Amino acid sequence: MAQVTLENVTKRYDDVTAVDDVSMEIEDGEFVTFVGPSGCGKSTTMETVAGLTKPTEGRVYIGDDDVTTLAPKDRGVAMVFQNIALFPHMDVYDNISFGLQLRTYEDEEIERRVEQAADIVQLEGMLDRMPDEMSGGQRQRVAIARAIVRNPDVFLMDEPLANLDAKLRVHMRTELQRLHRELGTTIIYVTHDQAEAMTMSDRIAVLNAGKLQQLAPPLVCYNEPANRFVAGFIGSPSMNFLEGELVDDGLETKNFTIGIDHDVVPGATIGDAITLGVRPEDVHLVEYADSLTDPTDRISARTDVLEPMGDEVFVYLLLADQAERSMDQDPASSPNQLLMSVTPDTDIQEEQSVDVVLDRSKIHIFETATGKSLAHGIVDRSDQESGPTATEAE
Repeated sequence: MAQVTLENVTKRYDDVTAVDDVSMEIEDGEFVTFVGPSGCGKSTTMETVAGLTKPTEGRVYIGDDDVTTLAPKDRGVAMVFQNIALFPHMDVYDNISFGLQLRTYEDEEIERRVEQAADIVQLEGMLDRMPDEMSGGQRQRVAIARAIVRNPDVFLMDEPLANLDAKLRVHMRTELQRLHRELGTTIIYVTHDQAEAMTMSDRIAVLNAGKLQQLAPPLVCYNEPANRFVAGFIGSPSMNFLEGELVDDGLETKNFTIGIDHDVVPGATIGDAITLGVRPEDVHLVEYADSLTDPTDRISARTDVLEPMGDEVFVYLLLADQAERSMDQDPASSPNQLLMSVTPDTDIQEEQSVDVVLDRSKIHIFETATGKSLAHGIVDRSDQESGPTATEAE
């Protein structure tokens, strides 16, 4: 087990910067997931830890050792890839032990390590099977066992569940969490699937365009995103965003104004362009406003499309004076739309006029120009002497 440290790591390919000045410390025994969209630099960052890619600038440390220029075999790491890559002509035992045989371990030590690894990943009784006789999940466990037998300081996993079906991915997520608990080894995991990142990780490293956006526990990234990108990427469906301006009366968007105490948005002044963010589960029908500690006043809308998902229903709302939805526009970022999540027993229909409220404690404010987070929650401390604080725009 070992701590992993990246110091100002940058990787350039000609005129493309794949990783841009990334620094982070991953604690000994921690499970950290690199997550982000395709091409964000997460795999390249992990490859610099593995030694498969040498950084253009910066240093990589495993424990107290500077491994920046060391070969992968000398770093004390083991990798599991998206492509399982088992030897089809070898049985499970030989696939797991192949690396140990190359290093000329004694037969007794090889047998001990293979049996121990097979027990950890629940492959007992399968060591004489061939890969084509096994399911996808079983083959993936063979690949993990092959890494375990090396007793690495750090496990590096690059989208190892991507080729599995949805049900098997959920099962293997549980298996990997159990594996981490039993081994206590540092794990760096790469995925574009935020569900994997949220459920398995001690911390998440969110990357975009080669830059580290936020490194924090999953629920911190969800509830206190560092910027608009993190807020929009973490969470499914995505957070709603409405652009507006900070005015004397509060926060003004195209369709409504929310009165706020300006002190709850530090660093912002009257006239600043701001972006309001609110998650679908924090948009509520007005009849449920009494269950909220600090709701906004009602906002008029009309339902557009309903998407039943089993345990919840996604309701696409068109705000007042918006006649039609643009087919090529993301509902979460449209200036005239909101996405709301309701329970399946909610009495709601398409093409229905509704009034909704937002949960003030769950509203996020971002600086429009930079996307920087300014506030999480806008609890209004004013006496609201002028009456309603959320009104339809004229």
